[in-house]
Amino acid sequence: MLETHAEKNLVINGRELKYQGIFRADELFSAINKALDERGYQKREKKTEETVTVSGRKTVVELRPYKEKTNYVALMLKIRITLDNVTETVEKVDGVKQKFRQGDVEIIFDAWSMTDYEARWGMKPWFYFLKGLINKFIYTWPAEAGFMGELVGDTAYVYGKAKKLLQSYRPAEEQHPVEEEVRRKVEEEMGKEKEE
Repeated sequence: MLETHAEKNLVINGRELKYQGIFRADELFSAINKALDERGYQKREKKTEETVTVSGRKTVVELRPYKEKTNYVALMLKIRITLDNVTETVEKVDGVKQKFRQGDVEIIFDAWSMTDYEARWGMKPWFYFLKGLINKFIYTWPAEAGFMGELVGDTAYVYGKAKKLLQSYRPAEEQHPVEEEVRRKVEEEMGKEKEE
């Protein structure tokens, strides 16, 4: 599917993940690539820029992985990874010195659904317009609605894997609870309140 001819529908806009501290860039990119592979996306790199400044190195990577669902529908993620003020450091982990990078990490996720009905039968201009109106305001066909849910789930999965990896670099006393832990604790507290 040609991206230039497709109708694009922005499903997730600017979901941010920010982190500051030590990390390994190779592990971060590996975790994101593995999560994309697990969800069936074909990797595509849009651009990579690297700048060296006085305060450290700045790297910007933009990924645009996509997954074709049918001949007419594709799902695309736009992942913009910015590593800023990056310097190298050595930390002791379990008594062993290891090299890390230290700096600011910002990952921004956008999710797009792309449809291209150009070559499909019956796609006269009036039919295309009418289908767009019905799909937007009256009734969404189940297959197309399922694709949107899948896209949101895929984005959340990749976001969760990157967040979990970045949180693993923090010392245990600084780690923020994972979403599943927060839900479990809230459910336990609600259960105790019902018993009382």
